[in-house]
Amino acid sequence: MYVGILTAPFGGVSLEEVAEFAGTHGFGGLEILTSPNGKHINTLDFPASRASEIRNLMEKQRIQISALASYTDLTHADPAARAKNIETVRSAIGIAKQLGVGVVCTLAGLPPKGKNRFQTIEEDCAEVFPPLLEHAAQNGVKLALENWYATNIQNLAHWDRLFEVVNHPNLGLNFDPSHLMWQGIDYIAAVSQYSSRIFHSHGKDTEIDDVLLRRVGNQGDNWWRYVIPGLGRVKWGEYLSALRKSGYNGAVSIEHEDSALGREEGFLIGKRYLEQFMAG
Repeated sequence: MYVGILTAPFGGVSLEEVAEFAGTHGFGGLEILTSPNGKHINTLDFPASRASEIRNLMEKQRIQISALASYTDLTHADPAARAKNIETVRSAIGIAKQLGVGVVCTLAGLPPKGKNRFQTIEEDCAEVFPPLLEHAAQNGVKLALENWYATNIQNLAHWDRLFEVVNHPNLGLNFDPSHLMWQGIDYIAAVSQYSSRIFHSHGKDTEIDDVLLRRVGNQGDNWWRYVIPGLGRVKWGEYLSALRKSGYNGAVSIEHEDSALGREEGFLIGKRYLEQFMAG
């Protein structure tokens, strides 16, 4: 296993600068953000020459690409927006093939107004994902869904239903323990239960304000927030051990959403903390 970087916080700088930072400080890889007209990978304009430049850049900095990231709402209620988002992920899959990357991270979509998550999984996900997954399989790529609580895979019952409805070997998880932890879901047990579906992992932690939680309850606001690994409640030694036992040996990609820390500072703190649980 190795510590990586989700490049989203570096949206204002070039991929070359992000790679230099990662290489200089010994990160193992990048989860590169892709989007239409994106700074790091532009899904609307990606010539073969750019693929060659990126491969050379990774080799120069001695880092790898753990995944491409295309976090968009694939079950959007508006048909035009949904079609655009689907095409963005399709493009990311094609770019991943050009770069020799085996995973594209995305979302399970958000429930449209008037539908609950199970309905959305059974109706919308059942329509959207099979063609995308066939396209991914044809290009040697797997789709890894981040289990962000706002999406259609909020809890493990939703995970189960999605994998029943869309039973494809190329559909799996970008496992993020931070979402499960504050919901009170056993993220360690989930690693074992869904081991064959874990294609990527995020490194993000959650801080809990116990005093406020006791005052407002778990339906209240502001009693938890996302922080850099090691600064919250996720048991990283146990989590990474569970990943290792499950057979996972890829990236733990730091997703920096910690408002109390600067960009580079946060990534470096997270890297130092996580690496104590990884073999040198």
